[in-house]
Amino acid sequence: MALKVKPLTSNKKTIKKTKDIKQERFNEIMGNFPLFCTDFVKILDNFGELIPFKFNKEQADFVESMGKFNIILKSRQIGFSTVSLAICLWNAVNRPNSSYMIVSLDRKQVSTLFERLKLMNDNLPRDIYTFPVTVRDNKDELLLSNGSRIQISPPAEHIGRGSTYQYILLSEYAFYEIDQAKLLTSVTQALAKNPDSKIVIESTANGTSNYFYEVFNKSFKGNTNFKAYFYGWISDAHKTQFKTEINDAVGWYKSINRGQLMNKSDLTTDEDKRLHKAGATYAMLCWRQWKLTSMSTVDFQTEYPSTHTEAFKTSGRNVFDQGKIIDRLNNLFPPIDKEILKKGLPQTLHKWLGKGLSVYHLPKHNVKFYGGSDVSSGSGGDSSTLTLMDAEGVEVLSFHNNKISVYEFAEFLNIVGRLYNYAYLAIEKNSYGLPVIQRLREDYQYMNLYKHKTFDNRGKRKLILGWLTTEVTKSIMISDLKENFERGYILINSQETLQQMQLFIEDSKGKTGNKGGRNNHDDLVISHGLCIQAKKANKWYV
Repeated sequence: MALKVKPLTSNKKTIKKTKDIKQERFNEIMGNFPLFCTDFVKILDNFGELIPFKFNKEQADFVESMGKFNIILKSRQIGFSTVSLAICLWNAVNRPNSSYMIVSLDRKQVSTLFERLKLMNDNLPRDIYTFPVTVRDNKDELLLSNGSRIQISPPAEHIGRGSTYQYILLSEYAFYEIDQAKLLTSVTQALAKNPDSKIVIESTANGTSNYFYEVFNKSFKGNTNFKAYFYGWISDAHKTQFKTEINDAVGWYKSINRGQLMNKSDLTTDEDKRLHKAGATYAMLCWRQWKLTSMSTVDFQTEYPSTHTEAFKTSGRNVFDQGKIIDRLNNLFPPIDKEILKKGLPQTLHKWLGKGLSVYHLPKHNVKFYGGSDVSSGSGGDSSTLTLMDAEGVEVLSFHNNKISVYEFAEFLNIVGRLYNYAYLAIEKNSYGLPVIQRLREDYQYMNLYKHKTFDNRGKRKLILGWLTTEVTKSIMISDLKENFERGYILINSQETLQQMQLFIEDSKGKTGNKGGRNNHDDLVISHGLCIQAKKANKWYV
């Protein structure tokens, strides 16, 4: 029987089929950013070895959910600048004639980031696939043959003027020693007007006296067009990036504990228990103790925060116990939903929902309520504020708004006060408080108002409406608030009040007030202190 011989396939067809498969695979990778990173991008690990760039859990979360405008508050070395570098490179090779901007703290930091970007570009597999080649590679710019360019710059107020960028990274933004607001305005206007362009601000915290603090907090509450992210040290990224240090810390812990590893019985503080519950392993808690042997708790929480409020914890002569503030912030419940409140509040109050009015408990029959109020001009500076609590010391309502006029605020106090069983109100009479008190008494016949005691020249005692703030009375008010809060006699439900308490300090001259900085206020602290005084007076004129 004759052998059947299979005809030879054309060599040209084989080559064409191989090329088609290769091109198909290339197109698949180039159309998928995570695939591009794992297959084409190389980075240096902690030992100086080139490895494929595989996302950690936090990087994957950010890439999956990022929007057009993004702001990240983070612990150290989570890896978001690396993600941004890879995004710039991926877009640059994919999108001809596009531009990208990388801004960091100073020339040294920018150069470090740029070297990492060029390492990624130099290690693209150009021997296997066709990529745009490098046309220019200098200290400020990487230019590719398809016309795309990636630029770097230290911070400057007018970056981006006359340019258009597909992607902008502002790294360690909180530390820029220029007008951060002007820079952000400039680069935002330079962002390309297409659906794929993006801007990313990423930074560790740098206290509260900067624009990053303001933008992040507003964004975290959903009050800007930026999508806010927080990534703390209790993370998969931290376990990987600090693996060597964590192992050293475990060895150190065993050396001072008779060779024993940390276990549940060693969690003796509320902080350790909270961190462990939040996901910190025993090894990570060893590392935390090890780090605290050479740095203060405040510095640790700034560099390695476990919550976004902890990151902005300030050092200095803080009046209120910072640990207790953090604990309370970590256990807050949200105010009552707006739609529910619209059914339970008078129509005249609906316009303030979402504009500073937060309600935690609606009024109950036969319950006495006490309020404190700090009054401002309504011109956009300090806010007019109201704090209400019940007889048990639980905060039931908080209000702050810097655009409400004096006459509107008097009407607001009248409506809220009567709603809450004719609440007893202590209103600071200094400055704009006096006309509010007069309107409440004369126009609205509101009688349940705090009175302070004075004496005339003949020694006759007089009762005057309102709280008069002096150096002496302010120290009493703040001292009482501190004691009531730290001993747990009151329950503060307002996040804004607690955040202002974080910034409330005593200066070198013994004066108390908010820590200096852009848009730092203490008006809610004052209204809460006045609320304590109303409750302490134990009066009821109605």
